[in-house]
Amino acid sequence: MNNSQTKSQFVAVASIAAELSAVMDVAKEISLAAANAKAIAFRAGEKAKGFQPITDFINELAKETIELVNDINEHALLLYQLTVNEYRTASAYNKLQEVNTLAVEARYSETLHPSLQHASEQNLECRKHFNQHVSLLLDQLGEVMHPARAARVIAANSRIEASQAGEYLQSLQAVAESVDHAAQIIHEKVQKCRSALNVINLSEAA
Repeated sequence: MNNSQTKSQFVAVASIAAELSAVMDVAKEISLAAANAKAIAFRAGEKAKGFQPITDFINELAKETIELVNDINEHALLLYQLTVNEYRTASAYNKLQEVNTLAVEARYSETLHPSLQHASEQNLECRKHFNQHVSLLLDQLGEVMHPARAARVIAANSRIEASQAGEYLQSLQAVAESVDHAAQIIHEKVQKCRSALNVINLSEAA
């Protein structure tokens, strides 16, 4: 791993952490929107009868998103730690290689070979673990997209139900719009996380 690759990985992991923080904030906003919608639907009574169960779905989607993001955050932190470990093992390997090159004709130079081999194995193991967690993180990011898509469908249904709510129509439509907007933001943030992971993969391939 060279300095450019290391920098790319650190930047990518930091970017993912920032985007996930934004997703968490949006998920909390969805949860708040569900609570507000529930209160409005309760006041509306029969006029918003069809809207009441929708608020429960919205709240469940928010909870699911928050749980998924918490899990993803743990893996993002682990990616950072693995990047640090890989940088250290790669540095150790490179230094041992330099010493081995300088001492190639020196007496007992072969005693460096086991250390060089061990450092190489450690570096490969770090890279293997890193790649495994990148794949796992990509899978988890895909899972976050499911509640985001479901939220958009629910937002569309919410608009239909809100149209039957009489004087509460505007308030309930505002809830539907906020859920739809939040789902779009989550989609965008997750896509940015994926792009950051692609930067890591591209830097490694280079």
